[in-house]
Amino acid sequence: MTKRYPSSILVSCEVPWDENHELIEDTFRAEIRDAMETYNNLYIFGTAGEGYAITLSRFKEIVGIFLEETNRPDVHPMVGIISMSTGLVVEKIAAAYDIGFRVFQIAMPPWGTLSDNEYMTYFKDVCGSFPDAKFVHYNLPRSGRVLVTEDYKRIEAAVPNLVGTKFTSADADECHKLVTQTELQHFFGEANYPFGSLHGECSILASWGALFPSKTRELFDLGKAGEFEKAYRVALEIGEAGATFLAPALGGVERIDGAFDKMIVRASGIDMPLRMLSPYDGVDMETFEACVSALKSKHTNMLN
Repeated sequence: MTKRYPSSILVSCEVPWDENHELIEDTFRAEIRDAMETYNNLYIFGTAGEGYAITLSRFKEIVGIFLEETNRPDVHPMVGIISMSTGLVVEKIAAAYDIGFRVFQIAMPPWGTLSDNEYMTYFKDVCGSFPDAKFVHYNLPRSGRVLVTEDYKRIEAAVPNLVGTKFTSADADECHKLVTQTELQHFFGEANYPFGSLHGECSILASWGALFPSKTRELFDLGKAGEFEKAYRVALEIGEAGATFLAPALGGVERIDGAFDKMIVRASGIDMPLRMLSPYDGVDMETFEACVSALKSKHTNMLN
């Protein structure tokens, strides 16, 4: 089945904040440039990039820098939008659209769970406001509802510029149905990518892409080549190394995704502060060092 968007590895760029919660521009630019040495599909402002916490003025500042750094013919940038209302989603998209972006990642409003009719209205109103742009749906439980294949078949029939999903929690059966029954490009996580690639073209949302670039590329290439058993084994390697790295930071403490993603970027060699925007807690440096030590003691082969 021909997909509406090319297959790729998609990676997130996190945003560094100083003690006053102002953008550290040099570090942000360095992170983007480092990512582009390995990947050419980058995005900002998912949960990991604190897209839920960004004011419109700060959003405009950061997307402007992101555009300057990714404005190359071989790079395909995407801007994430998380807001409580359709109006705010459209307003943020318009700000990024006006300076040149044409690919966006959108989540459904989380304040109240959307009914079937309401999610159709949402996608039609948002995507229909920018008919020459392309949209990927960030499908996550925080919205109150996780969409499945039957939902996406309805939406893609009515919304031609919805081109993909970011769906890291899909199980093996759902991966099969998504890949074989829809035209959308599905960005699975490292763990469920092998299940999707077993049935056809799909993509990776690389949570560990900054820290394990070689293994991430190997996983993607194995899935594309039909080497499914090897792909599954590499996915397990990534998962085991990731679990080892995160273990000292878990300890029963609940943290939002971005706290861990900033650790991943910092461990990759970027001088990324672990600070999060209010009210969320980041990871302290002592815990971070314990995470790095645990990873190096058990999975040195992954660090290349």
